[in-house]
Amino acid sequence: MDVKKREKIITDWINNYCDTTSFNPKSLVVGISGGIDSSVVSTLCAKTGIKTIVLTMPIKQIKTQHDLSLMHAEWLKKNFNNVEHHLIEMDKIFSSFSNVLNNFENEHGFANSRARLRMATLYQVAAANSGLVVGTGNKVEDFGVGFYTKYGDGGVDISPIADCTKTQVWELGRHLGVSDQIIKSQPTDGLWDDGRNDVQQLGMSYEDLEKAMVNKNDPNYQKYLKIREKNLHKMNPIPVCKFNE
Repeated sequence: MDVKKREKIITDWINNYCDTTSFNPKSLVVGISGGIDSSVVSTLCAKTGIKTIVLTMPIKQIKTQHDLSLMHAEWLKKNFNNVEHHLIEMDKIFSSFSNVLNNFENEHGFANSRARLRMATLYQVAAANSGLVVGTGNKVEDFGVGFYTKYGDGGVDISPIADCTKTQVWELGRHLGVSDQIIKSQPTDGLWDDGRNDVQQLGMSYEDLEKAMVNKNDPNYQKYLKIREKNLHKMNPIPVCKFNE
């Protein structure tokens, strides 16, 4: 699909949802990390003309990641008069959370807690602005391998790029004028003190994952399936105990 058409479909879809949902939202709230997904989503939101509130929410953040998020926020404000940006420092909140739960130490749990604290922050800002929390997950993450935090970055109201592969998100980024520094940066979820990136965590590149998702004969297909199966509990509906009455 032509990238201009993809852009229009997404922005029209966001506008149509806001116009037709009973909630009647007045703003779009997006957390930006300095990565390509959130940069593209925030730009698409800005292009709708709806008030767009972008939040940077550093928690013990790697400086280069944080700098990219601030750079993108400034670029958005310069190019769109419907954008406002808020920097919400969350180190103290996370430290307090970690200290209270120090008897329940688990590195992975605390990493996911960063995403969940950010989710709660996004919803508070959305509540104060009659807004929707806009997700930034792509098709590979949301429907392929489940590479997101349950009730963290997976907790959103709408998900405009969830039917776009990572490659298509990069294409959108170039088309929309997102900084080359962001486009060329290593994708990362920003949840770890050591700054580990997505490839290091998944053991596969997004390009390889995309190929494996659509081709059972791909040499990486079994590896893709193994990652997916481990995370199906995130992608499947919550199990419900039902009574046959």
